[in-house]
Amino acid sequence: MLQKIKKIDGAIVVVLLLLMTVSIFAIYSVTHGREKLDGHHIRMMMYYAIGFIAFIGMTFLDYRILVKYALYIYLFGIGILVLVSFMGETKNNAQGWLSLPGGLSLQPAELFKLILILFLATMLVRKNKSKLLFWRDVVPLGLLTLFPFIIVLMQNDLGNALSYIVILAGLLWIGNIKYTHALIGLVIVASSAIAGIMSYIHYHDQIKTFLTDIGRSHWIERFDPWLVPEKATEKAKYHTTNARIAIASGGMSGDGYMKGDSVQTNRVPYTYSDSIFVQIAEEFGFVGAALLLLLYFILIHRMILIALECKDRAGPFLIVGIVAMMLYQIFENIGAFIGLMPLTGITLPFISFGGTSLLINMASIGLVMSVRLHGQQEEEELPDPVINHVSVKSV
Repeated sequence: MLQKIKKIDGAIVVVLLLLMTVSIFAIYSVTHGREKLDGHHIRMMMYYAIGFIAFIGMTFLDYRILVKYALYIYLFGIGILVLVSFMGETKNNAQGWLSLPGGLSLQPAELFKLILILFLATMLVRKNKSKLLFWRDVVPLGLLTLFPFIIVLMQNDLGNALSYIVILAGLLWIGNIKYTHALIGLVIVASSAIAGIMSYIHYHDQIKTFLTDIGRSHWIERFDPWLVPEKATEKAKYHTTNARIAIASGGMSGDGYMKGDSVQTNRVPYTYSDSIFVQIAEEFGFVGAALLLLLYFILIHRMILIALECKDRAGPFLIVGIVAMMLYQIFENIGAFIGLMPLTGITLPFISFGGTSLLINMASIGLVMSVRLHGQQEEEELPDPVINHVSVKSV
C-alpha cells in the first residue's frame, strides 16, 4: 500500500486542491447573501469531500477490473439513460436527472461519459494494435456511440450528447484509425457543420418553425445568439450578451474579488454553475482566467505523461478518452461566453457547482491515477465470460 501511495502523482493532487479552492471561493462570491443560493459553497465543499473519496477509491481500484466488466457497465449505463427518459426530472428544459434519497439527484448523462470511455477503450484494446477497418470496426463503434447520443439528445441535453462524439473521435484517433478514414471523417464532419450553420442562417425562419413544431424551441435560444444575434430575442441573447460585457469589463487584472458588478448584481444567470468562468474573468481579469487555464494545462499534461509511461494497452485509451472529454468541456464552456460556441449548459470541470459533474470528473482523475499505479506491468489477460469473447467485429 505504501508503495502505491508513493506512486500517486503529487502534481495532479495539488492541481485538484487548487481547483477546489478556486471553485469554493468563486461560488461564495456569487451566492453569499442570496435567497436559495446562500450556502452553496458549503455544499460544494461537501461535494468535493465525496469527490476526493471517489478519487481515492478509483485510484486504488485496479482499472483492469473495470475493463474486464466493461460490457456489463455499458449495458447498465444504457439502462439508466433509458430510465431517465421516462422518470427523469426536468431542469432548465433538459430532462436529465434522477431523484435520489436525501434530496439529492443524479445526472446519468454525465455518468455515461465515463462509461462510454471505458467501453470504447475496451473494444479498441481488443484490436491488438491492428488498423481499424471501416465497416468492421469504425461503423459498429459509431453506432454504439450514436445510440446513447440520440437518447441524451432527445432529453434536450445537447452539451453532454456532443461530448460522446468527441470522446469517440479521440479514441478512434489513438485507436489506429486509417489516415484516409480519418481524413474522410474530418471532411464529412466539417462539411456537415458548415452546411448546417449556413442553412440555419439562410433558412432561419423555416428551421425555427420546424424546431418549434417538434418541441425543440429551446435550441433556438441556444443557436440564435451565436449564429444570428440580430434575429435573437432579448431573452435569448440576454445571457451571452451580459456575459461578454462582464468578461470585457474585467480587463487585465479584474474588478477585484466580490466586486464584479455584473456577477454581484446577478445580471449574468447561473454564475455559480454554468457561467462561473464569467465570475472569474470579471473579478480576476485576463490574469485570473489565464491562471485557471494554466491549471487545466498542467492537469492534462500530467495525464498525457501517465499515458505515455503506461505499459498496459488499455491505460492510454482510458486516459485519452478522459482528456478528450475534459478538453471538450473546457472549450465548450468558455467558448460559449466569448462567442466561439453555442451555449449548451455544460459545466466547467472542477469549478462549476454541481455534484454529479464533480463526482464524475474526480472519479475520472482517479481512474487516470489507477493507470499510473497499476499500468506499469505488462498487459495481463483478464478472463471474462463475455467480454473476452466479444470483439469489435462481433459487435
